[in-house]
Amino acid sequence: MIICFDIGGSGIKAALAKNPAELTPLGRVPTPLDDFDAFVAAIRGVADAAGAPAGTPIAISITGVVDPVTDIITCANIPCIDGRTLSTDLATELGRPVFIANDADCFALAEAIEGAGRGHRIVFGAILGTGVGGGIVIDGRVVNGAGGFAGEWGHGPVAATSAGNPPVDIPRIACGCGQVGCVDAVGAARGMERLHKHLFGIDLPSTAIVEAWQAGDLQATRTIEVQIDLLAGPLALVVNVIGASIVPVGGGLGKAPEFIALLDTAVRQRILRRLSDPLVVPSRLTLEPGLVGAAILGFTENAA
Repeated sequence: MIICFDIGGSGIKAALAKNPAELTPLGRVPTPLDDFDAFVAAIRGVADAAGAPAGTPIAISITGVVDPVTDIITCANIPCIDGRTLSTDLATELGRPVFIANDADCFALAEAIEGAGRGHRIVFGAILGTGVGGGIVIDGRVVNGAGGFAGEWGHGPVAATSAGNPPVDIPRIACGCGQVGCVDAVGAARGMERLHKHLFGIDLPSTAIVEAWQAGDLQATRTIEVQIDLLAGPLALVVNVIGASIVPVGGGLGKAPEFIALLDTAVRQRILRRLSDPLVVPSRLTLEPGLVGAAILGFTENAA
């Protein structure tokens, strides 16, 4: 068995996994943000109540970036764990093996093994939610390296300075990572809202923009066209570099099949390989992908 957790800035979700496809929910508790002892106690409480044998491993999908070389986590959303060697610290406190991976990596792993990427050797899991993220899975294992940033295609000053047809100038927007001109700043839900305001001077939530686009609104259609153009080039480069044969998309925009279909067409027009079948697809898992990915991580690492 594996006790798996999906930890974000607001809540800790947990499940007991007999295998990655058989999860028993263990509920949700608030995430302690500023007190590490309280953070440990929250995890211990759920783990002890799971009814699993003593020493059952814990696997965690978590917001933030874990450096697989140093074990140090960078996590601005949960200050009490930022800068810690988290898996080592938790294993010491809890007396159990602890395996930890970034939530985007766990999403990619879940989709590669149990979702849209099943049967594909190289899978790139893309996140288009509040921000832009991703993870790489090759031969059933997450690929990462020093720093833990592999797959983070949303960061780096590579966003185009013009997009759409006819082209419109795109400002170099400051990103939360500290750089300017990242895909993250224009590419997902918040990026859609920034683009719509830039183009039309109107503040609208991304959900309203998508609904207006689906209803045929011309302004929303223009915003979506520009955003697809901004996303397609960087994502095509990722596909060319790693050779992914499928790109499942999660996050809020992944739940809009028409948006993903447009992105798929635009990406396939820009990659070197000619494909007739869809490449960029909505994620398929109906279970919590973070918990499924954590379970797969736990079973894989525990058997290594």
